[in-house]
Amino acid sequence: MSYTDTAVRHGVTHRLAPLVGLAALTFSVLYFVSDVLELAHGGFSNPQLLLTYVAEAAIPMFVLGLYVVQRPQIGTLGLLGAIGYAYAYVFFTGTVLLALVDQPTNWDALVRELGPWVTNHGLVMVVAGSAFGIAVIKARVLPRWTGMTLIAGVVMVALSSALPGVAETISAGVRDLAFAGMGVFLLTRRPPTRGDHSSGRPGPASPAPSSSGGAAASPARSTRSVAADERSVFE
Repeated sequence: MSYTDTAVRHGVTHRLAPLVGLAALTFSVLYFVSDVLELAHGGFSNPQLLLTYVAEAAIPMFVLGLYVVQRPQIGTLGLLGAIGYAYAYVFFTGTVLLALVDQPTNWDALVRELGPWVTNHGLVMVVAGSAFGIAVIKARVLPRWTGMTLIAGVVMVALSSALPGVAETISAGVRDLAFAGMGVFLLTRRPPTRGDHSSGRPGPASPAPSSSGGAAASPARSTRSVAADERSVFE
């Protein structure tokens, strides 16, 4: 990748990060609120289902965005985890629409109606969410605790499916906390301090090439400077 390509990607990621952070925080909070409303109501209600639909429909977008802002450190595992998790929530968003149409009394009734489809996509959610959490930990771009919390959250959601509603809501809250934490970090992180090389502009004292054999700064060194700065953006 050329120096210019690296600098452009760095700038795009820097501008995208606050938007991804705001989405991750906002829709994670809305998702948890919808779960609390379901618990308080003792089952589904149309206002709660509409709130759930809005929150779940946004999950694929902000999860893919979280992958983008961690590139290239997050690697292939992060890409596969993000795609798998996004796919699972495209399905779960569809189940909310079905609930709005068929009006089942609660989640258990909807699961009985859909049969193994929920179980299969729940498994995809656990595997993909765990993979994404591991990739976040290894990437060291976002706080490591958010990756650990995401792994714990998706596993807890799966294990609590047969437990009372309070346990299910707490488990969902752990998962939501992970994404909300990623969002808060992206919104509050320290802006990067970039030197002249990393900004793509020559410094005032940059020597020009001379006919006597003097050479300008090495493009490879400039590229390494940008790459190093890109790694430190979120630290």
